Amino acid sequence: MTPTGRSLALASAACVVISAACGRAAPEEIVTKTVVPVTIEAARVGAIRAVIHATGIVEPAPGASLIVTAPEAARIAEIPKAEGDRVRRGDLLVRFEIPSLNAAAAGKSAEVSRAEAGLQNARASQARAHDLFDRGVAARKEVEDADRALSDAGAALDEARAGRSASEMLSDRATVRATFDGIVAQRSHDPGDLVEASASDPVMRVIDPRRLEIDASVPISDISRIVEGASARLIVSAGSRPEALKVVSRPAAVEAGTASVPVRLAFVAPTNLAAGTPVQVEIDGEESANVVLVPAAAVVHEGDQIFVFVAAGGKAQRRAIVIGLTDAERAEVRSGLKAGEVVITHGQSGLPDGAAVSTAPAEK
Repeated sequence: MTPTGRSLALASAACVVISAACGRAAPEEIVTKTVVPVTIEAARVGAIRAVIHATGIVEPAPGASLIVTAPEAARIAEIPKAEGDRVRRGDLLVRFEIPSLNAAAAGKSAEVSRAEAGLQNARASQARAHDLFDRGVAARKEVEDADRALSDAGAALDEARAGRSASEMLSDRATVRATFDGIVAQRSHDPGDLVEASASDPVMRVIDPRRLEIDASVPISDISRIVEGASARLIVSAGSRPEALKVVSRPAAVEAGTASVPVRLAFVAPTNLAAGTPVQVEIDGEESANVVLVPAAAVVHEGDQIFVFVAAGGKAQRRAIVIGLTDAERAEVRSGLKAGEVVITHGQSGLPDGAAVSTAPAEK
């Protein structure tokens, strides 16, 4: 083949290759134009208060609970009130039969009688000694001895009477009466039962249902944020109105290694809850004023990243933020957002940065 022929053949092959390449379809560039509907709300300046969550138990306030135990091993002679009965102050709750106390009381009474008789004899002897001394029959020493004997007899009578009073006080412990108006919350024994003088063997418990409070268990890391008099709320079933509480005491000292500490909360209004009911509470903590706030629903958490989507110019712009205090509805934004900027509150899940959006105001 001549040089000219070879050139024509190469040119023809090149045309075939170019033609094949030109005939293949180029890959398409896919650009989505879907507009995502979202709801929005503007960040604003306001105040927010921290909320500490805790669990607790409804308990009678100090002085509103009476636990009856036997003063010593005894038999129950009488117990007229049943569980759930109302009692008035002074009502009989339990009468114990304690033979040893009765015998001791009788013995002390006998000692008083003997001491009174001894005092009368000493007085008579003193009078006689003085009379004889005045007539010159008795010596002065006999008069002094009679005076001393009378003084000793008086002291003996005082001691006997004190012993009888102490014995009567012990005997009075055999009869237990209500110290306040209340309700029998628990009754563990019946008449005729033998009981021990131990806190582990209570006979009855009476409480005042008008004086209930909550013993809350607060994480020790949050205790510094709680002050006496702070407002709190009892969280009840969904849709029900929370019951108002206030902090009445917090611990002044805690033990090393303790994970939680008790905080007492009083009901602002009477409650229908029963003693022993477990509850959930919210306690108001510190407050931040004049800060930028956004709806809590607008804040997105992805691992260690916290951000919001700002709606501007029909686009969703992802914006990293630093948050402070939060509650159930709002969050404080300490940096990354200014008041007046519009954030997306719903519809931002899975939304890419820069996505086109159509906005609607969030429902109030």
